[in-house]
Amino acid sequence: MQKKKTAETQIQQELSSQPSTTFSNRIGWVLEREPMTGAQAASLKRLAEEIREPQAFDAGLSKSEAARRIDRLQERLRLGELPPHTD
Repeated sequence: MQKKKTAETQIQQELSSQPSTTFSNRIGWVLEREPMTGAQAASLKRLAEEIREPQAFDAGLSKSEAARRIDRLQERLRLGELPPHTD
């Protein structure tokens, strides 16, 4: 919690020195660059294994990239759009 407050305080201080940048744009940029969480990594890895596409997991994804990829993989599972497998 303290880390989040510190990041928000830092952003607000930077914004006050850069009046041309809007707060929402700055927050969006910061979130776009934040690494994915451990829960996202675990979920993405599980989904990649489940659909047998290990390349779908990338440890270097940001939070927002991981969220989008997880959503896409879950949708593929829901719709049954899996590649053919030979077990």
